[in-house]
Amino acid sequence: MKNLCLFLALSISFLAWNQSKSYPQNFIKVLDAHGGTDLWDTKQSLKFTVEKPDGNEVTTTDLKSRKSFIDMPKHAIGYNGENVWLLNKDTITYKGKPKFYYNLMFYFYAMPFVLADDGIMYGETEPLVFEGKSYPGIKIAYQAGVGESPDDEYRLYYDPETFQMAWLAYTVTFFSRKKGKEFHFIKYGSWQEVDGLLLPDTLSWYHYEDNKPTTKRNDLKFTQVELSEEILDQSIFEMPSGANLVE
Repeated sequence: MKNLCLFLALSISFLAWNQSKSYPQNFIKVLDAHGGTDLWDTKQSLKFTVEKPDGNEVTTTDLKSRKSFIDMPKHAIGYNGENVWLLNKDTITYKGKPKFYYNLMFYFYAMPFVLADDGIMYGETEPLVFEGKSYPGIKIAYQAGVGESPDDEYRLYYDPETFQMAWLAYTVTFFSRKKGKEFHFIKYGSWQEVDGLLLPDTLSWYHYEDNKPTTKRNDLKFTQVELSEEILDQSIFEMPSGANLVE
């Protein structure tokens, strides 16, 4: 009887876990088109370089804890799992918002895999039509209390023939703390294969009007992409001497 009760408890526990990790079939096809979550889950860290006019920006992220370190020519930003810190390397003041930026490029870059995280809800949305082509969409929302901005909304649009991700639409609630109504648009049109996974080569931000993309605004190029199955030395995420905690 005890064994039966234990079996039933384990079965219920497994079923609950399995249900919490279930995805819509169209999203599974998108994930598979990029290499699949089984392969993604074997990776412990992701590192990439963003080419910017004032110097390269190197981001290193622990994929399991989401600790991060961004090394820039004049500043560095880190997240040690509890706090965000900022290091000024010279007298130039960092003009951005470290708490907003410390994981921003990682999330945009690690699409579509970050949209398979726990605490995400999936729904249907109308296709995006751009330059005569229709891209089916998946509505993404977060459960209450998940992340810094759980009221953010996303729309993932994919190519109906290849199932590769084609567009991301997103709202920003971090600054206003109110549910956003305007969707920003990123085009995912250029890919590179890294250790069997299809990751962005270039992301293109677009101007928008009436929650539709119009013309290209700017590109961001990603180079020197590294995925590793080795656990990182966690000390790289700790606040160095001279840095300050970000409130």
